Amino acid sequence: MGLQVFEMVAPVILMIGLGFLCRKRGYMNDQGLAGLKGVVGNITLPVVLFQAFFTADYSMRMLVVFLVVYASFGIALAVGFALRKWVSPYGKFMPFLLTSAEGGMLGYALYALIAGEENTSVFAMVDIGQTLFAYTVFMTGLKIIDGKKADAAGVLKEVVSNKACLGMLFGIVLGITGVGQWVLNSPVSGVVTSLIDFVTAPTAGMILIVVGYELSFEKTLVVPVIKTVLLRLAVLGVLLVMGSMVIFTIIPFDKQLFMALLLMYALPAPFIIPLFAEAGEDGAYISNTLSVGTLAAVAAFSGIIVYSMM
Repeated sequence: MGLQVFEMVAPVILMIGLGFLCRKRGYMNDQGLAGLKGVVGNITLPVVLFQAFFTADYSMRMLVVFLVVYASFGIALAVGFALRKWVSPYGKFMPFLLTSAEGGMLGYALYALIAGEENTSVFAMVDIGQTLFAYTVFMTGLKIIDGKKADAAGVLKEVVSNKACLGMLFGIVLGITGVGQWVLNSPVSGVVTSLIDFVTAPTAGMILIVVGYELSFEKTLVVPVIKTVLLRLAVLGVLLVMGSMVIFTIIPFDKQLFMALLLMYALPAPFIIPLFAEAGEDGAYISNTLSVGTLAAVAAFSGIIVYSMM
């Protein structure tokens, strides 16, 4: 089993390492990174999300999972505000590092390695609650912290301007209306799936290179960063147990769904925090926490692989 686990973890470690090497050796600069992010964010990731939600199972099961995940991240945010003095003077952004998760730029890539690209719809079932939380409560909270006006129009503008969100919404519409299943059962099914598979194939590798490139560590921030990461894992660990008990009391136990939940709650906070907030002097604290959180997620990913083989 050890060798099988290493076979699945090795590509993740390798691609993150290559991204880190690209920055250290100057093989890629910030402009090149922006281009790679552009390809992922505007082309391949939207297609990944479209595929996941296009083939998702829209049923009572999804509604239950959505409600539990959305509520869980809301509770985590509240706990963050209650405990933000614990990492003083970095408490301004600490609550946002305790909640939501980087499902788009990391979760789908890792889940595909565990369950296969064809099963990302299971992860999508968990991700829809996280995504809607991120673009409502999370984004609104970030704007308020920055002293900006937060309203429904602003949230809608962010969603419409985000290609990944549009891919997700388009997939949801086709999935709910039944068009997705009709296409998959039609003569053109093979053409559609092969095109989607071809476009999405490099996504995981490119995302992990981006993650590796952006890894950063500052010795002066070790204590507050480790505190934040450990607190996040503890809070979300408790919420995972409680949420799973609720979900699988209402619906039958599903191992793939449980693995998706395990991964979602192990992921780092959203990478968009520095993009949508005036971090100022807290920027290094945020980036270091996201970096350490990513490494913790990869470690948890190894454990999930072991569980998947049991």
